[in-house]
Amino acid sequence: MRIVWSPDYELGILLIDQQHRRIVDYINDLDRLAGQPDAQMGVARVLYDLVDYTESHFSFEEALMERAGYEGLDDHHHLHRKFTFHIESLMRRHEEGVDVAEPLLQVLEKWLLHHILEEDRDYTEQVRDFIDSIGRERLGGWVNDNLRKHFRVS
Repeated sequence: MRIVWSPDYELGILLIDQQHRRIVDYINDLDRLAGQPDAQMGVARVLYDLVDYTESHFSFEEALMERAGYEGLDDHHHLHRKFTFHIESLMRRHEEGVDVAEPLLQVLEKWLLHHILEEDRDYTEQVRDFIDSIGRERLGGWVNDNLRKHFRVS
């Protein structure tokens, strides 16, 4: 297992923590497949799912920060875009037949854990205050609308 989830990674925002855990699960799925003979199709599926889910997570997270009035949203969005461009370049290399599983895993592991432990912590207090101020019921409607907007629902 590449990453063992730890309570240290939790922000105390249940939906964001669940999304981060799902990204870690994808990373661990990719790690299990990397280097196995005839695993290219499985690696490709996990890669695409991981990238899609990560981009959906970024979009949802940014919508929550915007709703909470987080002033650092533009900077945070820039970090997300920079990371996405890097991952997309690795995906293009994968599509060209280059085995990028291990370099991608290294980038994902390093970036995700740093991002959760550093950059995401910057918005945590303001978002939690916002959630507390509007109440769970009002938040629930917003969450349901935005989960459908940002994530594929199967």
